Amino acid sequence: MRSDALSFLTAELETLKQQGLYRRLRVLEDEQKAKTTFDRRQVVNLSANNYLGLTTHPKLRARALEATRALGVGSGSVRTIAGTMAIHLELERRLAEFKKTEAAVVFQSGFAANAGTVAAVLTKDDIVVSDELNHASIIDGSRLSRATIKVFPHKDVDAARRILRELPASQRTLLITDGVFSMDGDLGALPELCALAEEFGCIMMVDDAHASGVFGQNGRGTVDHFKMHGRVDIQVGTLSKAIGALGGYVAGSRALIEFLYHRARPFLFSTSHPPAVAAACLAALDVLMEEPQLIERLWENTRFFKAGLKALGFNTGPSESPITPVIVGDGTLALRLSDRLFEEGVFAQGIVFPTVARDKARVRTIVAATHTHQELQFALDAFAKVGRELGII
Repeated sequence: MRSDALSFLTAELETLKQQGLYRRLRVLEDEQKAKTTFDRRQVVNLSANNYLGLTTHPKLRARALEATRALGVGSGSVRTIAGTMAIHLELERRLAEFKKTEAAVVFQSGFAANAGTVAAVLTKDDIVVSDELNHASIIDGSRLSRATIKVFPHKDVDAARRILRELPASQRTLLITDGVFSMDGDLGALPELCALAEEFGCIMMVDDAHASGVFGQNGRGTVDHFKMHGRVDIQVGTLSKAIGALGGYVAGSRALIEFLYHRARPFLFSTSHPPAVAAACLAALDVLMEEPQLIERLWENTRFFKAGLKALGFNTGPSESPITPVIVGDGTLALRLSDRLFEEGVFAQGIVFPTVARDKARVRTIVAATHTHQELQFALDAFAKVGRELGII
């Protein structure tokens, strides 16, 4: 009889339980809204990436239903065989127009867009120079490329310069940063890194997943926010956060996009988006252009909530975005804070190692345009009660 070859995983899980770090998945039993139902409890939802509330926007619902009725529920193939539909090309045309680039290509997820692009563009003879807090998809794409990876301390432009200065002038190098860092909510040093890329002849890449729909005119991202158009070679965005649907995309030159058609493995080996998803994304772009008040409301709520947390004495780190961490340090304490908040009617997910450093455990909060001030004040009151109870404030 065969022994259990995976028995070591049971032991690992038991260790997590003993350390108070074991988590089960929260189950959403309603729509993804600012106030909704998880695990049979109605809660103020501070854990979703649904920045503008577009997951339930009537225009997105209507377009998705129309596309399903007209085109079916799936494409039935990968893009390079029989799965490129006219609606996919229209979405890519609109994304390129929105991002002010020559072209764009849609991937099945933001993770696939990052990992697939880095792995396709680079080879084992190349170099990646990457911020230490860049997203896991960038790290994985860099490893898949087999390029040499050099990491600089978070937002330390001088350290990045020292790395670049030591490389041969002919060395093909990708310099890469998040636009908004997903755990701390701070902005990448994009203007300074663009200047470095130009000085040393690097390929400049930014992952704007958490900036899409949030920063820049009509939510065009950090490239627009910092007025860096024409200075970033590869822009990665997401369709599953502020856009409210699913997927990721890469925007850049026509040559870049056509190369990814031929070499990006997620594009080559994954079935394309269902028509409903592409249609919803097109509707979301319309909403970004026609309803800028949603982004204004997002920022109004962000300012209100950040000010409330800071007034209570919580450590919110360097956040400059709607992502506002409440940093407590110890992992067990962070998860206890999250659990107690949930009991009080607030869903704010605890984040611990290995997602963040062992001494940087936190509860991560994200406000949405659709939160009311009453809901956010309810959440602040819960933070005040539980924070004092646990000795955090």
